[in-house]
Amino acid sequence: MAKNSESSAEVIKPFEGKILYDNTYKSKNMMMPSALWNSMMGSKGEYFIKGGDYKLISNGSLNKWQIYINKDNKVYSKLSSSSAILFNEGEVNVDEILKVEVNKNVLEVLGYLCDELVMTCKSGVQKFYYNAAIAVDAKLFEKHKFVNWAEYIKVANALPLKRLVTTSYFTMECIATEITPMKLDNSTFELPAGVEIKKNTY
Repeated sequence: MAKNSESSAEVIKPFEGKILYDNTYKSKNMMMPSALWNSMMGSKGEYFIKGGDYKLISNGSLNKWQIYINKDNKVYSKLSSSSAILFNEGEVNVDEILKVEVNKNVLEVLGYLCDELVMTCKSGVQKFYYNAAIAVDAKLFEKHKFVNWAEYIKVANALPLKRLVTTSYFTMECIATEITPMKLDNSTFELPAGVEIKKNTY
């Protein structure tokens, strides 16, 4: 029986651990095949979260990993195209949300019955599917406006188990394949020592 997404009087502890995701990209440009998007961006993702910090490791040929450090309010990214670690300010969001809709009990992922949050944005349409059991403390991400994350978390208070993103370049589906609660060491979210760090200007 699916675990319902409805909240109850029980206080749900924020999730700490690892989630594995499968990603699929479908190109909208004949000059940029879907296989190339999948290869560059990564078909697999390992997502780790503890409190207000997270790390995403990708198997992409371009995207290698991303770390959000809450106290810095910065998203750090490692791309194969740069020897430096690039960062984006968490408070800066170049996108704009035009409309937000929530639909209850839309689909099931790994036994969790998920609500759907649809954000119509300047960049395209983003759909998130989530269950309250995989909870997040929204207050820790209030300043993480980059890629609309603060707005999503404010409504969902949970990590997405599935995402559908439609842009002018591609459509992307990201779906959880494994959820593992576990205690994580703070060192998981530390940046490598001795590497140049500079602002992402792309």
